[in-house]
Order: sequence, then structure tokens, then C-alpha cells
Amino acid sequence: METTTVVDIIVNSDAHNTLQAAVIAAGLAETLSGAGPFTVFAPTDAAFAALPEGTVATLLEDPTGDLTKILLYHAVGAKALSTDLSNEQVIATVNGANVTVTINDEGVFINKAKVTVADIAASNGVVHVIDAVLLP
Repeated sequence: METTTVVDIIVNSDAHNTLQAAVIAAGLAETLSGAGPFTVFAPTDAAFAALPEGTVATLLEDPTGDLTKILLYHAVGAKALSTDLSNEQVIATVNGANVTVTINDEGVFINKAKVTVADIAASNGVVHVIDAVLLP
């Protein structure tokens, strides 16, 4: 039986090349290909491009430092579908810091990042595409 992990979803996405490179550089591809379950908030390439100039390059120079902390801030050690989320819900991420869910007329937000595509199912969890990079 073929399985599609959260990493496979990121790797096979044309909009997540920066995230893919970051996950691989930080050595997290194997972890996130594990049994899980994981919920991954996946910033698009445009979200990374919106960071101050040079930020991504600086992070990639030390992939096991701040880059890993930032990436783990985008992962939750549980499967959370959009229907499981509620307004003002606080969720602990893998890095130990919390994110806050906001649900309003404009959509669903994780901190200030808008969920643009929800509930991309994976064999070991779920991926939600977001329009900004979450910074712990």
C-alpha cells in the first residue's frame, strides 16, 4: 500500500520549494515521514519570499539552529483537521511554543497566517497551506 506522508505532500507541491529545501536542510524530512500523526502548517514560497531580504539564506546557513526551531513551530504532534479547530484555540507545536487559532469572517488563521488550503490528507497526518511564515 502506497502512503503519502506530510513530507511527500510538501515535496510534490510546486508552491513549497523553499519549505522543502528547509525541511531537508534541517534534517526533518525523516522525522516528518515517521508514523506521526502530524499537522503541518506549510508556508508557501511566497510566504518565505515575504520575509526580510536575506532571512531565508541566513537560516539555511545554520539549518539545525533557528531554522529547525521555526520549522518545528509549524508542526503539531497530532492530526488536526480544520473541523477540529475552534476560535481562540491554543495549540502546542512540536517546538514547545503555542500558536493561536482565529476563525472569523475573513477565514481561519494560525497566529496571523491565513489558511489558504485546508485538510490535505496524508497517511501520517494533515497539511494546511498558510500564506505567512510563523515565527516563534
